Amino acid sequence: MAERARVYPLRREPQLPQEPLWREVLGQRLRALRREQRETLAETAARAGISPQYLSEIERGRKEPSSEMIAALAGALGTTLTGLTEQVAVHLRRQQASPRASGPVLLALAA
Repeated sequence: MAERARVYPLRREPQLPQEPLWREVLGQRLRALRREQRETLAETAARAGISPQYLSEIERGRKEPSSEMIAALAGALGTTLTGLTEQVAVHLRRQQASPRASGPVLLALAA
């Protein structure tokens, strides 16, 4: 005669809000800067020395650019690596302070 197994529900830990990835917030900020300047992907990418397709992937948070690439993009958009990094950090701090914020928040900070 076969024994019946007892099934117990798994205890699930409360899930913490998922923190955004650096590359996603960086991409949002780069896109916001580019749009503020009313530039196309092709124009900004040409000045940074990359393809428009690669810039698009960076802006969508699909690619993790090197520090050299981030510096080139910052320069192409009229800011500095330090200024861009500070803008991304401010966004991350604000999102951490209010984790229930829905959707991407694009900051318009001066470099």
